[in-house]
Amino acid sequence: MPEILTPDLCVIGAGAGGLALAAQAAAKGAKVVLLEKARMGGQRLHSGCIPAKALIAAAKAAHGVHHAAEFGISAVELHVNYDMVRAHIARAMALRAPSDTPERMGALGVQVVEATGRFISRDTCAAGTFLIKARRFALATGSSPVIPKIPGLEMIRYLPSETLFASETLPKRLLVLGGGSTGVELGQAYRRLGSEVTVVECAGLLAQVDPELALPALKACVRDGMALREATRLVRLEPRGMGLRAFLEGPDGATTLDASHLLLAVGRQPNVHDLGLEAAGVPVEGGRIRLNAQLRTVNPQIFALGDVAGLGCFTHLAEHQAEIVLANASLGQRARPKTARMPRVVSCDPEIAEIGLSEAQARAAGHKCGVYRWPLSENDRARASGARQGLIKIITKRNGRILGVGIVGEAAAEMLAPWALALERGLKLADLATLLLPYPTLGEIARHAARQGPGTGPGLAWTARLMAAFKRLV
Repeated sequence: MPEILTPDLCVIGAGAGGLALAAQAAAKGAKVVLLEKARMGGQRLHSGCIPAKALIAAAKAAHGVHHAAEFGISAVELHVNYDMVRAHIARAMALRAPSDTPERMGALGVQVVEATGRFISRDTCAAGTFLIKARRFALATGSSPVIPKIPGLEMIRYLPSETLFASETLPKRLLVLGGGSTGVELGQAYRRLGSEVTVVECAGLLAQVDPELALPALKACVRDGMALREATRLVRLEPRGMGLRAFLEGPDGATTLDASHLLLAVGRQPNVHDLGLEAAGVPVEGGRIRLNAQLRTVNPQIFALGDVAGLGCFTHLAEHQAEIVLANASLGQRARPKTARMPRVVSCDPEIAEIGLSEAQARAAGHKCGVYRWPLSENDRARASGARQGLIKIITKRNGRILGVGIVGEAAAEMLAPWALALERGLKLADLATLLLPYPTLGEIARHAARQGPGTGPGLAWTARLMAAFKRLV
């Protein structure tokens, strides 16, 4: 006979969102069961943020060797030991892993069941030898890479992001299918480590980013030696020796490209299958779960968060949604996620970070907006460190209230912090124009850019009175 568990909350999936929700609910005194069928930690730990950023860090170090001469440093010829790069990635993952173990969650008061969770009715989920009858359920099952239907794909070995970091050899000639943030980030990293890289995108590269911010990053990719193919379709694949041949159609007509490896980076899809959602009364439409503004499904006992919610694939979004689900499921509130102010980062070099509305989005929403820019080339820290590429771009209402900010440049994501607070508090540019910031720092671009906005200067009438008084004195 299966053992019956009756927790206050059952969380299905132990990725970033599921772990955060389970830990927070247990801290509030709730009885929590956490189900995970595979490895705890999810994409963040095993195939996404942490290993990708470790790879990018190694690539940036290699890039620094190439450009050491600009600082008067003579560097020996670059040699990449890919086994040691992989060891660096493994260390970064190992440092995070203890935070995502069954033992740690158990110490926090969460009962972990390492088994597949599947609904057998509207209020009951089966997992291993257990039946869970919880007051509330939360789906946090994440997402998986989209595998496109391309003739010949089944005949070659390809690398979705889930298995990329398990590859034991550095790709000699890497074909990246998909020119979004993942494709550009990883493509640039492998290029800097020594791979020949071609990125193929059927539409525009970094199409979700403000074009003014994307341009410096894409120019840097070209300088690094990447081949970027926009408006190009991959129509067919063939095995070719130890690699593959890709048949492409683009602005130059039909062409072919030989590669040793193929990386698929064409998007992700929510993990909604094999959960028994039909038995739970939760319909799946077009591969997605329909949710209301409070992240609740049509079954009022069941919520969803993270990638499976279909609102974005960001760790910080999943952790924020965990707070929202906790408030609504455990405390009976009607909280809503702050999706309009969710930070978005592309970890290429130079880095791109955005929050709030872009210029195009603001104008489409009917705002008569102001647009203010400040180049990093005017920043003394950027000049001193040789990181002069990029700019900050601020979108405001006519009265100076901030609608959105985009930054492209060194440490762009780190520089986004004061702007996140400004949007959270509904501040105006004038509120940031008087910030006292250390000199010389990249963060000073916040103050310099803000001083261009309305209400940040003394005004014409005050200036006229000051000049008149000065003339009387002399």
